[in-house]
Amino acid sequence: MTNCELLEKCGFFKKYEQSKAAACKGFISLYCRGPKMMECQRKAYRQKHGAPPPDNMMPSGQMTVE
Repeated sequence: MTNCELLEKCGFFKKYEQSKAAACKGFISLYCRGPKMMECQRKAYRQKHGAPPPDNMMPSGQMTVE
């Protein structure tokens, strides 16, 4: 499986790629490097608004609690 073409620019990936949390690892393996890459709501947001979403928006579209 290839990596998402937006990985270098993705605030979520940059912020959470080193996270030890299972949930973050799961999102990254499913959306950033896996089968749900084309379902990423961060990509949809960027396409719709012409700007990146907030860093704490997960690929599922939900916001993380910080």
